[in-house]
Amino acid sequence: MAQKGDQLDQESFSCSICLEVLKDPVTIPCGHSYCMNCIKTHWDEGEKKLPSCPQCRETFIPRPALVKNTMFAALVEQLKKTGLQAAPADHCYAGPEDVACDVCSGRKLKAVKSCLVCLASYCQKHLQPHRDSSTFKHHQLVDPSKNLQDNICPRHGDLRKMFCRTDQKCICYLCSVEEHKGHDTVSAAAERAERQREVVVRRQQIQQEIQDREKDVKLLQQEVEAINQSADGTVEDSEEMFTELISLLQKRSSEVKQQVRSQQEIEVRRVRELEEKLQQEIRDLKRRDAEMKQLSDTEDHNQFLHSWPSLPPLSESTHSSSISIRPLTHSSSISNRPLTHSSSISNRPLTHSSSISNRPLTHSSSISNRPLTHSSSISNPPASDVTAAVSEVRGRLQDILRDTWKNVSLAVTEVDVLLSETESRAGFLKYSCEITLDPNTVHTWLLLSEENRKVTFLDQRQSYSDHPDRFKYPQVLSRESLTGRHYWEVETADGVSVAVSYKNISRSGNESLFGYNDKSWSLYCSSDSYMFRYNNIQTSISGPWSSRIGVYLDHRAGVLSFYSVSGTMTLLHRVQTSFTEPLRAGVRIYLNPGRSAEFCKLK
Repeated sequence: MAQKGDQLDQESFSCSICLEVLKDPVTIPCGHSYCMNCIKTHWDEGEKKLPSCPQCRETFIPRPALVKNTMFAALVEQLKKTGLQAAPADHCYAGPEDVACDVCSGRKLKAVKSCLVCLASYCQKHLQPHRDSSTFKHHQLVDPSKNLQDNICPRHGDLRKMFCRTDQKCICYLCSVEEHKGHDTVSAAAERAERQREVVVRRQQIQQEIQDREKDVKLLQQEVEAINQSADGTVEDSEEMFTELISLLQKRSSEVKQQVRSQQEIEVRRVRELEEKLQQEIRDLKRRDAEMKQLSDTEDHNQFLHSWPSLPPLSESTHSSSISIRPLTHSSSISNRPLTHSSSISNRPLTHSSSISNRPLTHSSSISNRPLTHSSSISNPPASDVTAAVSEVRGRLQDILRDTWKNVSLAVTEVDVLLSETESRAGFLKYSCEITLDPNTVHTWLLLSEENRKVTFLDQRQSYSDHPDRFKYPQVLSRESLTGRHYWEVETADGVSVAVSYKNISRSGNESLFGYNDKSWSLYCSSDSYMFRYNNIQTSISGPWSSRIGVYLDHRAGVLSFYSVSGTMTLLHRVQTSFTEPLRAGVRIYLNPGRSAEFCKLK
């Protein structure tokens, strides 16, 4: 029990970096202690990163001053005087899957090397004679192996230093002069050298085949991208043409309506004028009829005869002709024949029928150019001229759509997609846009420069004003709201995430980090790997490292692609989704003073 207690004390005073008893112990702000030289070297080697505790990972700004912990130093000195030594950490002992040191007694340590001459494995301590003594200088040390006994001939107990090419097996020297006598035998080292050359040649062949297959895969990916872009462009162009066609039809419909209403107003005004004249005559006739009735009711014969001569004679222009007005009806040729849509459109311009554009819209020639008098005959024929003309235009349009549909269908199935040997950056540059960063969203440890295109992480806070859009983590969004097709490039460093996000992303908490929610998509870039993250699900990505990342967005098609941009463009990751809001470009910079990212000028 005492031994166990001593070991616990030793481990309590051990440095977690060198695993030895503390030398010049120092305690950093988080409470953990280290050798002064160990923690100083650890921080110096990671000078591009914020100083942090190797155990709890807490970071410190600024770098703490290292002061010797005198109490710990005194306790360590007392520990040394007792003659006790620091016990190895548990991870240094051999487990079930490890190769144990053959020299250690009691609990064995892990072996760091195996000797093919001694046929034994050694920990770091017991390996030292092989390193220091000239006696062992010709011994061959290899990585720890559990199969050392396989190197001993079970029949003669000697090392298998020979190889029998006849039987294709390793043998010892005595085997070569007994049961393998007369066989083609060489030293194991000579056979290994020859086989090693074959391995090198085969590996080169395999690596070449891998490169060929990867090139084929890249070409197929580029073909898919080109097909998608071609299809998107075709759909967009056809939608624009159909929109123009619909606009033209609506314009012509409005013109016809305006003409009809204008002529309607003229004719109605003329009819109203005639109606007013007739109403006036009716009033005059009623007045005269009243005078005649009054005279007729006079009982005094002398008064009747006296008043009779003063009555004016009836006018000969009294209206006697019949006025027949038929209602204005619509032609059945329009109402009963549906106008169907065709999914194709020809290259001929859609012209209007001359029956509409070049002749005035009139009801009847008997009304248009002569004054309407109370004695004339009014006849309003059906508006068959207008309806017939419109019907003629509709018929021609249907014929055009029907006749050209076959040609358009063939054109759709024979879309000419031009593929280059590599992904062309020039093809993306036509969608390039200039991105500037929004000062209201930038974190207080980030500094904007280069006309707000560059962001740099600093080791001190900036004096930005409070704003509800400002992030609580070191990241920033663009001013520009992105819809349609866009392409931009970001010059990055190790430890930068390139992202796109909706504007309404949270500004604090883990849900505000790019890629940790369903409102942002993020590609983390480091010198040895890439990591894509969306909705807090991460995907490891392999690809050539480049300090420049290209981003292509087709908002309407729901396509978001990230590229490694160097001599050629290499697709790193593509997202196919449905964007519900305009997007904004963004970057996140991980804690390291001096690290930066810049949105490049492409024009």
